[in-house]
Amino acid sequence: MHLPLATFAFLLLLIAIGRLLAWRRVLPERAADTLNLVVLYVNLPAMVLLYASRLQLNRALLAVAAMPWLLLLISAAAVWLLARALRWPRAVTGALLLTVPLGNTSYLGYPLTRAILGAAALPYAVAYDQFGSFLILSTYGVLILAWYGHGARPRPWHIARRVLTFPAFLALLLALAIAPAPLPHWLTAMLHPLSVALLPLVALAIGVQLKLKPDREHLAALGTGLLLKMLALPLLALLLAPLLGLHGAAAHTAVLESAMPPMITAAALASMAGLTPRLAAAMVSYGIVLMLLILPLGLRLLH
Repeated sequence: MHLPLATFAFLLLLIAIGRLLAWRRVLPERAADTLNLVVLYVNLPAMVLLYASRLQLNRALLAVAAMPWLLLLISAAAVWLLARALRWPRAVTGALLLTVPLGNTSYLGYPLTRAILGAAALPYAVAYDQFGSFLILSTYGVLILAWYGHGARPRPWHIARRVLTFPAFLALLLALAIAPAPLPHWLTAMLHPLSVALLPLVALAIGVQLKLKPDREHLAALGTGLLLKMLALPLLALLLAPLLGLHGAAAHTAVLESAMPPMITAAALASMAGLTPRLAAAMVSYGIVLMLLILPLGLRLLH
């Protein structure tokens, strides 16, 4: 299990290019939103459809899907207890309750899983993300936004509609309907280049929207949140994997997905709800920087 040097260098280069383009104001103001929408509606569903059709319901797959829910319970409890002990404002607590448990397990998780563990591990990544992170965002995430943010409380049918109309989830349902039959060759040939383009587009979008200037009064909360997200949760996943009966590619995928930086969508929702937008953005940006520093070292130690 290792991160290919060429892939790591390519990722760094694209993030740097995105940052340069944003700094020089070469791209339109909302260019990152456009890139994210292309990924959301085109590349991500293509990758899910391509690899979710290989899902085989078994104990390992269910255990991988259970991992993010276990990490949610533990991390949300830790954030809540720390918030009470340190007397964080409600907005800070809400932002961290969203950005600590929820990782970037699709946009970054899918392509990095393929680059590090190979295509055979991608069905596990899909299970972790779609049955874990995505459902957590659509249920727990919505409840946190309603409780800590501004606006009307969501109704159950709003949550159900959010889940059932999400492009990657629709691709997952289609893939499960097709399985175990293989996808037609012509469809695979179309989906493969779209899925390969996921990492370059995501890396460029990350560079464009990278923000490393949190408010000074939130530095302690930022450091605590990053410590939980980028160090404590991967170590916890590493300990939980054998207890859940996970070994090999399934265990490696679960640990790798738990090590992804905070979810961009969760941070965006926190910002829109008025939950310390600069803190939420800094959690994502510094989380990505820490991932670039920690991930190669962690993979080398695990190799």
